[in-house]
Amino acid sequence: MMLSGEIVGSETWDSTAFKLYNQNKNIVFVPPKTGALAWIDTFTLPRKGKADDAAYKWINFVMSPEIIPLMSASTGAVAAVNGGIDLMPDDKREALKAAFTPADIKNLKFFANIPPGVEDMEGKALEKIKAASGS
Repeated sequence: MMLSGEIVGSETWDSTAFKLYNQNKNIVFVPPKTGALAWIDTFTLPRKGKADDAAYKWINFVMSPEIIPLMSASTGAVAAVNGGIDLMPDDKREALKAAFTPADIKNLKFFANIPPGVEDMEGKALEKIKAASGS
């Protein structure tokens, strides 16, 4: 719908907008003046893991400068390493720079930690909504 021009605005993640931008340079992600949402996906190791060496090899592999362009090409995301933007494929970096100025990047807002119990409360509320709507 965005590509056909039927919709002129939409809420979305920047990675979706970046894919559209690469099909039509008039479609650009616009971060809010208050700051766009940011997050960091991480790796964790179980306390009693049986393959820690393999896990560390995987982490080092996907964070290596040779592999980051492949990961960014797939996800549209910037790797959380120094120079991550420069390691992105040209089309992803172009879309990112069309959307975010250096000031926008400095103004990113990281999602706050979810306090314990909130997810249970959300689940109970969703069940009540489903029951009330007959879903």
